[in-house]
Amino acid sequence: MFQLDLVNLEELNSKTVDGRRFYDTPDGLSYPSVTTVVGVLSKEDIQAWRMRVGEKRADEITRAAISRGNEVHKLAELYVKNELKEQQSLFEEKKTTPQLMFERLSSVLDHKLGVINAVEAPLYSDHLSVGGRVDLIAEWDGVPSIIDFKTSTKPKRDHWIKGYYLQSSAYAAMYEERTGIAINQIVIAIAVENLEVQVFIKKPLDYIQEFIDLRKSYDIIHPND
Repeated sequence: MFQLDLVNLEELNSKTVDGRRFYDTPDGLSYPSVTTVVGVLSKEDIQAWRMRVGEKRADEITRAAISRGNEVHKLAELYVKNELKEQQSLFEEKKTTPQLMFERLSSVLDHKLGVINAVEAPLYSDHLSVGGRVDLIAEWDGVPSIIDFKTSTKPKRDHWIKGYYLQSSAYAAMYEERTGIAINQIVIAIAVENLEVQVFIKKPLDYIQEFIDLRKSYDIIHPND
């Protein structure tokens, strides 16, 4: 059983416009999501990949990846909230690939997680003008951390996933703005098909300025948002 000491964070409404997600703040403002802003980095690469593999195949791969990611995230959310045993019907007799990926992820969480402060929690920042939902805020090896769960078909290399670091660093800044509590570590835990979980640990201070610069670039690309 994990120890839950959840911080009270106000729920936010979200909406999707032209494929971009926005969060409405209690003050009536609407901010693009962190993932929408970070998506600017990979837009050209994604378009090139779609052209390379073909639109139909790209759609199939994308749908499968989204489904896999959603299932692993849901299982992880229930697990860290100590609710998974109440949802045993989620598991089939023959386990699916996402269920096997989650099992490897859960074994890592068992050894690493301490007190949990937020699970799938809404966040926003007036300073950064962004909103989003953070997967997990908890102690990782005793250090308060922003923890982001990812899934992948193949292992990732460190320099491939800078967008993940920018995203989690923004969550750290948003959480501090909302609560006054500083988070000085980000953890990216990637469940990889048929392989062990990859864990990347960074410091948000090393990436937050780059996110701020990216947020300014987003405004140039989407001036009407």
